[in-house]
Amino acid sequence: MIDEIAAHGIRSVTLARISARTGLAIGSIRHYFGDTIREVMRFTLGVLMQRAAQRDATMSDDPVARIADVIAFAAPTSEQERRENIALVEYRVMARTDPELAADIAATSLAGAEVVRSLLRDALADRVIDEEALHREALLLFALIEGFSFSSALFSAPLRETDVRAVVTATMQRLRDACPPAEKAVGGRAGAPEAAEESRSRG
Repeated sequence: MIDEIAAHGIRSVTLARISARTGLAIGSIRHYFGDTIREVMRFTLGVLMQRAAQRDATMSDDPVARIADVIAFAAPTSEQERRENIALVEYRVMARTDPELAADIAATSLAGAEVVRSLLRDALADRVIDEEALHREALLLFALIEGFSFSSALFSAPLRETDVRAVVTATMQRLRDACPPAEKAVGGRAGAPEAAEESRSRG
């Protein structure tokens, strides 16, 4: 069904189309999923989410590089991933007016946003950044993932992993440059009482 959605859009999928593509009799499909397309759709959405979660990925030990690893892992950079991403985008658009699908999609998006926030916190552990700024920057990174997903659904070829990594690396470099190192900030605060004490001794 994933290829059928990618080729024709989710609202064009019927039991007859699935039967023609898979070679399964409509009666067999109904035996497992009932008389409507909805259960087939929910099953396929579950398969898509499982495939995305189970992709093999090598993660760097460096927390900054790990963010690039995760986003490159999430971006559709192969033909199979591109087709699966198109199907997911179709589901997400449909979920806007379908409360049942919306709950599944919202739960996945929330989990993804939390992962990005946690990774960003680790990547900026040696920098000074307040919680509000951290929230905004995590939102920016998640929007980057969303942008890769939706733009890829409109392209005729997968994204290039080198491009994805270059964009993420530049974004993280900008962010780290904008945040002062934590050591300097802590050192400055720690040194202040000592300087004051020295001044009083001289007085």
